[in-house]
Amino acid sequence: MQVPLVDLLAQYHTIKKDVMAAFEDVLEHMQLFLGPRCQEFEQDFAAYCGSAYGVGVSSGTEALELALRACNIGPGDEVITVANTFIATVEAIALVGATPVFVDVEPDTYTLDYCQLDQALTTRTRAIIPVHLYGHSVDMQPVLDFARSHGLRVIEDASQAHGAKYHEKRVGSMGDIGCFSLYYSKNLGAYGEAGICVTSDQELAERLRLFRDHGSRVRYQHEVMGTNGRLDELQAAVLQIKMPYLEQWNQARRALAHMYDEQLRDVVETIPVTRSWAEHVYYTYVVQVPERDQFRQRLQEQGVSTGVHYPVPLHLQEACAPYGYKKGMFPVTEAAAERIVSLPIYPEMTQQQYEYVVQAVKSSLASHAVR
Repeated sequence: MQVPLVDLLAQYHTIKKDVMAAFEDVLEHMQLFLGPRCQEFEQDFAAYCGSAYGVGVSSGTEALELALRACNIGPGDEVITVANTFIATVEAIALVGATPVFVDVEPDTYTLDYCQLDQALTTRTRAIIPVHLYGHSVDMQPVLDFARSHGLRVIEDASQAHGAKYHEKRVGSMGDIGCFSLYYSKNLGAYGEAGICVTSDQELAERLRLFRDHGSRVRYQHEVMGTNGRLDELQAAVLQIKMPYLEQWNQARRALAHMYDEQLRDVVETIPVTRSWAEHVYYTYVVQVPERDQFRQRLQEQGVSTGVHYPVPLHLQEACAPYGYKKGMFPVTEAAAERIVSLPIYPEMTQQQYEYVVQAVKSSLASHAVR
């Protein structure tokens, strides 16, 4: 049996008829960006998150960059974030000319350790980007309190946590701006690249809209230097179709994760943790195992695909060398990076596939134990 890490084709087959009809409608009208479907999706997604405004953009990276620009973050400024995330989080900071300042993560949720914020604070700190990782929220209240006491902006990177909750509030709605990637493999994904920002600050929403469309409110009149960061209408059509299914799909992910928990709790070194105040949406199901690369190879030989999110922390990436970080500076992040592995999880995963993965994991680790 072959079990992919994510099976997008299985999901597509459940909504194919609606997608094809929506594509045909968009192409018949030929309003290919910033059209009615984009506007409706922006409103629907913002309301779902508990925010007043949604601003669709071309990617999650663009969402983060434009959010920083909307908050007037630029050259000479510092932004606190984590090294256990995708490079886009730091790319966005670099693209506006600011400097990332890393802190370590909590060992159980792999998310930002708010206790370390104070030691990262300098006179140039202007913002914090907490990253809601793998589908689990950052412990946000201490982050928000710290930011408020020091006059800092909070830009949530919620690219892996569509629908996740923190004390009944959806991620993305608590900071100044929430940023989501709508990359095709996400819990809510387009068929290509897309992103969205949500906020309840009208001024920030207007600035985001201005920046995403070449600094223009009226065609050929440009108030500021912006960019081409618009969400196209075909992607908006896909997202609009998928939105009503998001809660159902997230619940399916949770059900699979809970079954994994029961079977793997005493088999792998760690299973995902859900804090009492969180509602996890399991973008990935991340465990820790010994000799991770050999484990992945054994599963691959059995037809089970796995992933690693992320094998090299950002502070050790060549692209981040100019920031001066060295190995050993963030021990929790570095230790996790050597042992984490993501198992297949997606809403359309069958019971047979799930059971096959569990058996493959058990047999792989059993063979490791007897060597």
